[in-house]
Amino acid sequence: MRIGELSRRTGVAPRLLRYYEEQDLLHPDRAGNGYRSYPESAVALVGQIRGLLDSGLTTGMIRALLPYLCGPGRLVPSPENVPPGTAALLQEHIDRIQARIDCLARNRDRLTAYLASVRPDGG
Repeated sequence: MRIGELSRRTGVAPRLLRYYEEQDLLHPDRAGNGYRSYPESAVALVGQIRGLLDSGLTTGMIRALLPYLCGPGRLVPSPENVPPGTAALLQEHIDRIQARIDCLARNRDRLTAYLASVRPDGG
């Protein structure tokens, strides 16, 4: 399928699909006229890329992880075959997410306490 069709089917703008290609996340074939040609599997791949981006991963992290994925939540090789560097990237990202969660929880608790102290009815 051409880029316009992939865009329609995934809801991702062609410009963004070209960016994914520049980032080595998508690998379309090129027709003789230079047009990009995507396999049917690109629809699921773009969905997976979007999901990983939405989870906060960078394109570099996704590029390192994609060779080991065959679908959402599924690894192609066994987990012990994932290179230590890739596993370390993921652990660092998980640690950053947890730090943000902890910070947000502290802020929520402080704001809740403040709000309870300024509202006469306590809620």
